[in-house]
Amino acid sequence: MSETLELAGVAVRAISVGGLETCIELPDWHLCFDIGRCPPTAARLDTVLITHPHIDHLGGIAHHVGMRDLWKMTPPTYVIPAEYEADFNALLEVWRRLDRSNLPCRVVPIRPGEEHSLGKGRFVRAFRAVHRVPTLGYALIRRRHRLRDDLVGQPGAEIAARRRAGEEVSTPVDEIEVAFCGDTTVDVLRNVEVRTARLLILECTFPAADVPVEKARRSGHVHLDELLPRFGELENQAILLTHFSSRYSAAHLVDLLDRRLPAEVRKRVVPLLPGPPWK
Repeated sequence: MSETLELAGVAVRAISVGGLETCIELPDWHLCFDIGRCPPTAARLDTVLITHPHIDHLGGIAHHVGMRDLWKMTPPTYVIPAEYEADFNALLEVWRRLDRSNLPCRVVPIRPGEEHSLGKGRFVRAFRAVHRVPTLGYALIRRRHRLRDDLVGQPGAEIAARRRAGEEVSTPVDEIEVAFCGDTTVDVLRNVEVRTARLLILECTFPAADVPVEKARRSGHVHLDELLPRFGELENQAILLTHFSSRYSAAHLVDLLDRRLPAEVRKRVVPLLPGPPWK
């Protein structure tokens, strides 16, 4: 597990190696995206947003729920694409029989465009990613309220009187803080949440010419050749590139990005580099 990164004001602990494991922890949000294996730090986060059920993104789920049960923590919440709800619950039932324990948890099915409240004005909105199997990405959104534009500059006493009379004097403003796309092709950029989130966490499995773009597309992954001309569409303050194939070393990845990304783009891009045991 990597050290904690601070990206666009968001704390991130993450590991992601294509085909092997992905777990993106956001401790300040008390959640993680996917759980290919289960680092002890991830077990302390009570919500897991699952993009799709490939083993390198879901394999740690039994460990997660089991550790929380062992530690007598509150039951976790698993948000999962709705098409997988029945099979996911069946998987949990098998583990309960094998483990001879209750493994309590809450399973929340979700569809593209639907939202799940995280409390305190924060919620997650699902969007469709493009992979070999049905996959969702997730946007983390903070909803604040500000004074209505037509009331700006009005006396405070008048605004207070309107509020007492039952008039809504504020308007909601949604701030998209993080978008995580899971496994996907570059077509995921059609989602406005992806392009405008303060922090974008985007896979880039194949960053070099040794793998053709067509092969990356067939496997449902991003190739840097397709991403390069699209950076101009991205308004994100920071972009964390993840899920690099294990064929690339950390040094190779840094060299590739330094050479291939324009300087103004490279300033915003942070590669999630492989560490032991994936080198």
